[in-house]
Amino acid sequence: MPMSGCSRTIPRRAREVSYLQIAATSRGDVQEYREMREELDGLSGHINGSYGEFDWTPLRYLNRPMARRSLSGLYRASKIGLVTPLRDGMNLVAKEYVAAQDPEDPGVLVLSRFAGASYQMPEAIIVNPYDIKGVADALQIARYMSLQERRERFDALMDRLRKEDVAHWRDEFLAELAKVPVPAPGRADNG
Repeated sequence: MPMSGCSRTIPRRAREVSYLQIAATSRGDVQEYREMREELDGLSGHINGSYGEFDWTPLRYLNRPMARRSLSGLYRASKIGLVTPLRDGMNLVAKEYVAAQDPEDPGVLVLSRFAGASYQMPEAIIVNPYDIKGVADALQIARYMSLQERRERFDALMDRLRKEDVAHWRDEFLAELAKVPVPAPGRADNG
């Protein structure tokens, strides 16, 4: 999204928030990914150049792999986990974010409805990532959510994650697989 013509006006409380984007390139050999990385590099530099101050950086953009321990620490320190893929599989990042939270003072997960994990995590604030205003509204809701509501959402999310772990997934998968009819030996089923 081009940033030309953006206003230099910084909202009054903006300095209370910093956005951290960790974008470790997994497919650096694909031309489209390289182009996207270049665009993100440019946009993040433009945003920080336009809005940053000597003692505040609005956007921290890291494009490198991070150790699991470091990621867990960042997840735990983050008051909001924004996971907004446009399409995805299970999206373990959302689950890792929740699992890393301090139960006494948990952060809030804002999750794309297109993430595979969204059906399993209805206590997250579910958003359509194409709806920019809706995502912004969700971030504000998450930012000012009461401690009691954050704890209730976290408890429900963790309860489900503990129950629906990899063993649960395996058992469900195998049960569904067992329902699939097996063709008779020597006969191919083209059907």
